[in-house]
Amino acid sequence: MAQTTFAKTAPVFFQRLRELTEDYFKENNLRKTGDGRLYWKTAILLTGLAVLYTVLVFFTPSSAWISLGLCAVMGVVVASIGFNVMHDGAHGSYSRRKWVNTLMGHSLNFLGGNVYIWKLKHNENHHTFTNIEGVDDDIDIKPFVRVHSGQPRYWFHRFQHIYGLFLYGSTYLFWIFYNDLKKYFSGMIADNTPMKPMSLKEHVIFWASKVFYVGFFIGLPMAMVGVLPTLAGYGVMVFVTGLVIAVVFQLAHVVEHAEFVQPEGEKHEIGSEWAIHQVATTVNFATHNRVWNWLFGGLNFQVEHHLFPRISHVHYPELNKRLKQVCAEFNIQYREFPTLRSALWSHLMHLRRVGMA
Repeated sequence: MAQTTFAKTAPVFFQRLRELTEDYFKENNLRKTGDGRLYWKTAILLTGLAVLYTVLVFFTPSSAWISLGLCAVMGVVVASIGFNVMHDGAHGSYSRRKWVNTLMGHSLNFLGGNVYIWKLKHNENHHTFTNIEGVDDDIDIKPFVRVHSGQPRYWFHRFQHIYGLFLYGSTYLFWIFYNDLKKYFSGMIADNTPMKPMSLKEHVIFWASKVFYVGFFIGLPMAMVGVLPTLAGYGVMVFVTGLVIAVVFQLAHVVEHAEFVQPEGEKHEIGSEWAIHQVATTVNFATHNRVWNWLFGGLNFQVEHHLFPRISHVHYPELNKRLKQVCAEFNIQYREFPTLRSALWSHLMHLRRVGMA
C-alpha cells in the first residue's frame, strides 16, 4: 500500500495560523511548554493517586461501597494523569527539558501501557493521518464498533449506540493486556503501518513495566485485601478509566460532521493540506467549562492540540481564539460543541446512523 500523502500546495492556512501563534508567545514572553499550572496539577493528581492507593490497599474501608466508590474516583484520576501528565510529556510539551518529558511520558508505563508503542500509534499515525482508515489506529474498533461507512457493517452495529459506552469501559483493560501485546508480537502499529524496531532497552522496559503493573495494581492488593475484593475494585477502576479515556477521544473525532477521508488514486493522496485536514476531522467540545478543561488536560481543545501537539495544553484557550480568527479568514468550517453533553449526544447519534446505514 502506498504511503498516504497530502496536497503539495503551499500551506498558507497553517502559515497564517503559526504566525499569529508565534506572536502570542513573543508578545507575552512565554515558553510553549508547561508552566506552574501544569506542575501544580501534576502534583495534585499524583498525590491523589498515592493517597487513594494507600487507603484502599493498606487502610481498606470497612464498607465495600465506599471502597468501590474510591476505586471509581481512582479511575478518573488515572485517566486524568494520562490526559495531563503523560500526554504532554509524550508529545514533548510538558517541559523544555527532554529528560522531564521522558519521565512524564513514562508515567504511562507505570499505569500499565507502553509509551514507546503509544508514541508510534498516537504521535505519528493518529496525528498525521487522522480519521483515515487503515492508518489511524484510533478509529479501528472493528468489529465491535463501526465508526464510518468505509468499515464493514454487521447486524449488531444497529445497536452500537446503545452498547457503545459499556464497551468503552473495557478499552483500558484491552489496551494494557491485549493491544500492546498484539502490536509487540505482530510488529504492526496499524493495519498498514509496521512498527519501528525496538531497542534492547525498550524490550526490557516493555516487559519490566508490565510485570511491575500487575504486581503493584493486582498482586499486592490481592495479598493485602484478598482476591475477590481486588478483582472487584480493579474492575471498577479500569472500567471508569477506559470509559473516560474512550469518551474524550471519541468526542474529538467520531461525531456528526467530523470527516472521515478516503485517499484518492494510486498515490493515496489527500486533496487538502495537512492542517486543513486536521480541522476537518477534529472537533472541540466544552471549551468554556473549567472543570473539564482541568481534568481533560485540554483534550477538549482537540483541534488546537492536533495543529500544535508540541505546545502544552495550558496555552490552548488563547490559541483557540486565534484559530477561530484564521478559520474565518480562510472560510474554513470550525466545529465545536458547547457542552460535553451535546458532544456525547452527537457521538451516539453518529454511531446510530453509521450502524444502521
